[in-house]
Amino acid sequence: MSDGLVIVGASYAGVQAGISAREKGYQDPIRIIADETHLPYQRPPLSKAFLSSDFAHNSLFLRGDDYFKNQGIEMVLGHRAIALDRAASRVTLDNGDSLPFQSLVIATGSRARRLAIPGHDRDGIVYLRTLDDALTLKPRLQAATDVVIVGGGFIGLEVASTAAKTGKKVTLIEAQSRLLERAVSPLISQFLLDIHRSHGVDIRFNESVVAIESSGAANQVVTSGGLRVRADLIVAGIGGIANDELAVQAGIACANGIDVDEHGRTNAPNIYAAGDVSNHHNNFAGRRVRLEAVQNATDQGKAAGAMIAGKPEPYDAVPRFWSDQYDAKLQIVGLSVPTDAAVVRGDMAEGKFSVFYYRDGKLTAVDSINRPGDQMIARRLITASLSPTPEQAADLSFDLKKFEAGR
Repeated sequence: MSDGLVIVGASYAGVQAGISAREKGYQDPIRIIADETHLPYQRPPLSKAFLSSDFAHNSLFLRGDDYFKNQGIEMVLGHRAIALDRAASRVTLDNGDSLPFQSLVIATGSRARRLAIPGHDRDGIVYLRTLDDALTLKPRLQAATDVVIVGGGFIGLEVASTAAKTGKKVTLIEAQSRLLERAVSPLISQFLLDIHRSHGVDIRFNESVVAIESSGAANQVVTSGGLRVRADLIVAGIGGIANDELAVQAGIACANGIDVDEHGRTNAPNIYAAGDVSNHHNNFAGRRVRLEAVQNATDQGKAAGAMIAGKPEPYDAVPRFWSDQYDAKLQIVGLSVPTDAAVVRGDMAEGKFSVFYYRDGKLTAVDSINRPGDQMIARRLITASLSPTPEQAADLSFDLKKFEAGR
């Protein structure tokens, strides 16, 4: 019997790689190694509905145990891969087991970047990346009065939204000059700033956290500008780091993640990578990128699984992201940075609008607030390299569907 396919990481990418390989006719054994004890689960709800409701954590699971058994996919839970021997085609686990493989997918995702300041190890500091993190955060958030969020990225803003809606006093500290600075335009940043402030969130820009000190039964967050903020709970969302150590140790090419091609192949024969841990050339961005998104992870997993099954389907998808904050649903298609022009379609005052981004006259991305229809058409336009002029995009009377159809 073949040594089959070993997948390190029960992430979206890892699970999809196994499922796609089976769907494409792969007959050999498939094993998925998970360093967590949970079955593979959805991550987006962890910073949203899960924190504010009686959301049962078993409802997060991507697939039930019976599904994996019926597909002939063995789940190895609660063990971490600690070494990769390329020459012998074997992966060693933390319990000493050595697993042979014919093909290997590294889908180990990313981990939360930690604060590196005095007091970083004090109790009351929480990071949010895994289900166990969320299970730790949820009761602490419910019990807290003063919450400090470090970082104005997606995680920080979503947790701030959840906390503010439940009546917490929330202070958000951001080192940059605006929210989501590396992901969206100043227009979107300002809109999000306005809605957070309207819900009582105190947002401080151009401030870095330099220390966390004791303040009686709570902590005190100290910033570079001399601000001191009491905190029952500190949630740090300051970015992610690719879990590429297994590949680095094995001498596989890495640069801000594991370098892969459009099929998920690394520079090592029969070894693939997909999802947050991988770095690929994105045709729509025109450069190599490492993306942390469900869509990217799922589509890259599909590409890797198809290639392993001998039925290649290269990854060439427009990146997509989303975020829910209060009553605002932010949806993003494409990559808006860098850009040289942006126009608004819709009404910002009503909270229903889209921003169309251009580079050298070409439509490259669209951010939408509560306008899902714009997202659907924008995805098709960008995929087909169709670009309405900025004037047309801004004109609500201009029919984008007819434009797409060439009418």
